[in-house]
Amino acid sequence: MSDTMLKQPKLSIVIPTPTDTAALEETLVSVLENRPDDCEIIVALGCPYGDPWNIRDEVRFVQAPAGSTLVGCVNLGVASSVGDVVHILAAGWRATEGWTTGPLEHFQSSQTGAVVPLVVSANDHDSVVATGIRYGRGGRRVALQSPPSMAALSAASSTPHGPTLEAGFWRANLLSQAGPGFSKACGDGNADVDMAVAVASGRKKVVLDSTSRVVARTPKPEPREPAFQEGLHSERLFWRSLAGSSLLVSLVLHAVEIVRHTFAVGLLGTLPMLAGRFTALMQFGSYLPRYRQLHALRQQRATTAEDADHGSTIRMDGPHATAGRPRQQQPSVGLRRSA
Repeated sequence: MSDTMLKQPKLSIVIPTPTDTAALEETLVSVLENRPDDCEIIVALGCPYGDPWNIRDEVRFVQAPAGSTLVGCVNLGVASSVGDVVHILAAGWRATEGWTTGPLEHFQSSQTGAVVPLVVSANDHDSVVATGIRYGRGGRRVALQSPPSMAALSAASSTPHGPTLEAGFWRANLLSQAGPGFSKACGDGNADVDMAVAVASGRKKVVLDSTSRVVARTPKPEPREPAFQEGLHSERLFWRSLAGSSLLVSLVLHAVEIVRHTFAVGLLGTLPMLAGRFTALMQFGSYLPRYRQLHALRQQRATTAEDADHGSTIRMDGPHATAGRPRQQQPSVGLRRSA
């Protein structure tokens, strides 16, 4: 085992792989070729993988239960990590040269909770296709698409609430404070914005880093989530995110969102979608722990701010007395099939 894996690294790179091992190898090649010195690489597998390239000295493999979802693999990888910063890069997504440098600099500030890299096209690395996600008050996950220009990235409307689940940097202790990793209650599609709400409750900064770029997975036709599941997960997201918001305003926006969702799923999907939302509404008691969790994060934020104010106060009660982990360089390693 290499020395890098024996010491505690600053950065943990987690590669969740529910099913596609071919996509995993694409990601591993890019990470091993461009990885920083002080990091560990963890692959969380939801399917069998025989390590044909014999890279267990460079990569730690952890096995999730068969049939684990993306969120399940992510949570296993995060729980197995030891770095102060966790970078999630799903199988099929690719790293680029120096993609961790900027984000790690942002995490030098204790106020940074998450960093969003630019997601670029596989065909053109200068073409930005995604810049994170936002939470709509009505209970909708909004994916931020490519801005009209690079200058628009600094606009308030383009500021993300968090990174997408497949490619983002997170402060490790924030993930543990927000619960046992990402919640499965909202499904793979909404788990990232559910976590972003927790980050906002703790008033941690989310930074969009234009120097960090990851290559999006080559688009593949994926079956749309059944309308019942869409309604169930979206309704759960709304009620899990309600703490600290104006109830009346949120309910009005939520009604508007349900109307929009009705048109989105079409005539045949309307009844299953509404049934899913009704089912989630009947699970209201299950949202109380989440309410307490977000409330605790807000209290912790308020206490920290109060302590900072006291610390900045200068008391003039009396006369003042006169003032009388090394990093190891690690070469880039490609995948080599064992003999």
